[in-house]
Formats: sequence, C-alpha cells, structure tokens
Amino acid sequence: MPVPSRFRILTDAISQGVSAVAAHRLRSALGALAIAAAVATIVVVVAALDGVAAYARTTTARSFGSDTFLIAQVASPGRVTRRELQQQLQRNPAIRRSEQAMVERLAGGLVQYAPNAQTTAEVVAGGRTFENGAITGTTSALADLRDLAIVRGRFFRPDEDRRGAAVAVIGADVADALYPSQDPLGKYVRVAGRRFEVIGLQDKLGNSGGASLDRYVWMPIAAYERAFGAPRTLQIFAKSLGDRPSVDAEDRARISFRAVRRLAPGADDTFDLLTPDASRGFVLNLSQRIGAAAAPISAMALLAAIIVVTNTVLVSVTTRTREIGVRRALGATRGQIMREVLAEAVVVAVLGGAIGAAAAAGLIALLSSSLGVPIGVRLDTVALGVTASALSGILAGWYPARRATRLDVISALRAE
Repeated sequence: MPVPSRFRILTDAISQGVSAVAAHRLRSALGALAIAAAVATIVVVVAALDGVAAYARTTTARSFGSDTFLIAQVASPGRVTRRELQQQLQRNPAIRRSEQAMVERLAGGLVQYAPNAQTTAEVVAGGRTFENGAITGTTSALADLRDLAIVRGRFFRPDEDRRGAAVAVIGADVADALYPSQDPLGKYVRVAGRRFEVIGLQDKLGNSGGASLDRYVWMPIAAYERAFGAPRTLQIFAKSLGDRPSVDAEDRARISFRAVRRLAPGADDTFDLLTPDASRGFVLNLSQRIGAAAAPISAMALLAAIIVVTNTVLVSVTTRTREIGVRRALGATRGQIMREVLAEAVVVAVLGGAIGAAAAAGLIALLSSSLGVPIGVRLDTVALGVTASALSGILAGWYPARRATRLDVISALRAE
C-alpha cells in the first residue's frame, strides 16, 4: 500500500477518535484526568530525583569540591561507629603544619593543596554577636579547589597568606546577623578579640549533611594561628593540577603522605583520604533508594489510569454499538473499527499526559521558586511522560477495540 494511503488511514482513525472524544467530553475528561495524575506522578518523581542528584553535586562542590579530595586524621566521622572512630583516632596521628609543608614539597607539579584548620567562636561587630561561627583558617589556594560562591568582594591573596593579614570572608548568615541593614564589605568583625577586615561575602549556600554552610568566617591560616594557636589537627584539601586525572593526584598524595610518615610497604595508612564520590555517596545512595521505590509507585499509578481509560472506552463502544453496526453494514472493515477505537483511547491518554506533564512542570517551578531549590523538568522527562501516556492509551484501548470488532452486525443494528 502506498505511503499516502497509510497516512490517510491513520489520519482518518485519529479524526474519528477525536470526534468520539469531543462527543463525550465528560467521560473522556475522567479518563484523561486519571492519565494526567499518573504522568504527573512520573514527572514529579523523575524531577525530584534529578534535583536530589543535582543538590548532591552542588553541595559537594561547595562544601568539598567537585573534583577535590580530602586528607584528614578522620575524614568522615559521621559515617563510622563510635568504636571505629575511636580506633581511627588511636591509629591516625594528628596532621601538623610541618607535614602539610613536606607533602606540598613532594607534590611534583601533580597536586595542589590547601590546609584547613577550624574551630567555633563568637563573631562580633559593634553591639551584635554571631554565636558558633565556623572560623576557618586556610590559604588562598582553597579558592582554586572549591566553589566558595563569593558574590561580592574577593578571597584573600597569596601575599595575605604569607603575612597572615587580618582579613576575612564571611558567610551569608554571619553578614545578616552582624550587618542586617549595611554593606559589610570594608567593615570589621572581631574574632577571638582580634579585628579582621571583611573583604568578601559568600552567597546563601544552605545546608550540607545537616550543617549550615552560611556561618563560615574564612581567614589566612597564619592569622588563625595568631588568634587561636596551633590547630590540634589539619584537614588538607587537594586537587589535581592541570588536566591530569584525579586518581593520579590521589595516588601521589597518598604516596607522599606515607613517605612523610615513613610507613613501611604493606602497612595501613595512618590518615584518611576522602574522595568527592564518597562525600556525596550518601545523598546519591538515598536518591537511588527513593528511585527504586518510585518506579513501582509510578507503574501502579499508570495501571490504575489504564483501567479507568479502558472502562471509559468500553462505555463508549457500548453506546456506539448501533453506529458500529451501521458502519460495518456499509463496508467498514474490522481493521478500521479497531484503529478508530484505539485512536480514541490514545487521544484521551495523550491529552491527559500533556495536561499532567504541564501541571507537574508548573508545580515544580512553583516549588523551586518558593523553596529556592534549583529543580527543573527536562524535556526528555516530559517526552517520557507523554510516551508513557500514549502506550497506556494503546494498552487501555486494545480490549475495547477487540470487542468492537467482534460485534455481530445484525445484533448491533438492532441495538438501541
């Protein structure tokens, strides 16, 4: 059969399906509503999982670094038992500045390091106090390793590192608490009785792992040591230089640290090394578990919608029994009747799918705007939802279409 004839057959079937839907709008609307709810469920679930994954990547980049790894005495205390934590603390000595300096000398142009020392303290400006500020001493290299999201001002420079300049970059919560109606840039805060000039402001970052990322005060590590003394232990952020693979930098850092600590071949590491994959692994693992549960939920919603559309089309076939009989008597084939009934089911389903996808996209956009969370609906997610609705329409219309083709013509002509 030529292509134009097949196209005409298809368009005729769709035209008949649209006419049937238009003739019984309320009944068709109920079927479309069921499909819309199922497709909206699919779109919301997929978008939410995408949002969780994006959140994991974003928070990891800001609190850890997207391709940065961490060397520490204990890198992940929240993910081990108390006994395991105690064993690690006994096995792993504290990391000192002298060790960090030696490891940097062994970098061989492969790795960039940035030490971190942290404590909590009050931050004061004028008559206002911000309690439990996360005071962090580091170097200017940290800005190359992590996304610090500085929206105004700058991070400190290498020359300020070397002389331990009394400068600071503050988080959004600190800025709001100490300078609620003023611009903090160029003003001063006091930490441990010392005055620091505010040279940079961070964007609002939210939480990571239950801890706020907006209460930080960053200062050169030499200035930190003058204020608080030598840190008990350091965390060292590290990253591969240039386009070299991250695994090469991790291997170099591990070998360098083992050499500095003079560990014999085969001996266990006396330090922790945490990669970004491990850092965001908990959130991604959670999203995978949610996804595993979401798939059957979406399937059940689609199954319920298919049943509703099947009943809707069955009622349509029943009410059109005489019409189908007349058309068969006038020469309509079983194939034509089947295609028309299937087209009716698919039209109802696709209409519902489009409505459901649009409603889900609008809801997600509203939630994203109100919660300040960057969640969006991808085009392929919408395509997935509409495709699922079309397939559901075919499944829902198959039995009513088969039943319509098996009607006895004489009995159908006598039907009222």
